[in-house]
Amino acid sequence: MNRIILILALSIFIVSCGSRKKSARNVDTRIKKTDIRSIPKKEKEIVTEPKTITKAPVIKSTDDYIAFYKDIAIAEMKQYGIPASITLAQGILESGSGRGRLAVKANNHFGIKCHDWEGAKIFHDDDRAQECFRKYRDANTSFRDHSEFLANRKRYAKLFELDKDDYKGWAKELRKAGYATDRKYPEKLISLIERYQLYKFDDKASKRHRKAKKEYIIATYTVVKGDTLYSISKKHNISVKELQSLNNLNGTELNVGQVLNVLSKEGN
Repeated sequence: MNRIILILALSIFIVSCGSRKKSARNVDTRIKKTDIRSIPKKEKEIVTEPKTITKAPVIKSTDDYIAFYKDIAIAEMKQYGIPASITLAQGILESGSGRGRLAVKANNHFGIKCHDWEGAKIFHDDDRAQECFRKYRDANTSFRDHSEFLANRKRYAKLFELDKDDYKGWAKELRKAGYATDRKYPEKLISLIERYQLYKFDDKASKRHRKAKKEYIIATYTVVKGDTLYSISKKHNISVKELQSLNNLNGTELNVGQVLNVLSKEGN
């Protein structure tokens, strides 16, 4: 009898253990399933959005280039003190008005070479074959790097001692400081500035015009033999640019008897 009771007790104990093990397995399985379902979808599928890149405009002429980039040049002038006329003239000359290879393929508008550059690069024939040039994600970045390139290098320090409307001085000092190897670089910049009247975007020039309108009145002057724009401008204490602007002159040619608008102090 005792033997039968012992067998029954052992059987109950074995069945009980088996049930607990099965139950434990079920609990573990459910926990694993719950863990998987609880992982947020965003954590499993992280998507990195690409950086927005400004699409380059379609440039068909130098006038198009000026119209599109003048606001950027003016903004850079206000922040870094570089005349907008100089920035635009360099952009036109170095990039072929935005249509050169460096501008199209690398958004490089100022022909800036790699130097200590750690960003993307492009190789292009210049003074030597396949030189290294900086590559930018958009034109805005190129304009900003141009400003910082001049502002942060000691060899260009003298530029910032010049008046902001002295574009001729800036053009000459750029060549002297080593920005370009072309001996005619200053003349080319000055020619572009005067041909497209880029000086009108410079701060001090526009302020001077506004001041002149307040302190002076418009008078007339008749050209005589031997007169030049320069001699007339000196006689009336204004610049050649102001004289051209007052008379809508693109060049310097004058005719005897031609009547010009000049500025005269009020009360004289």
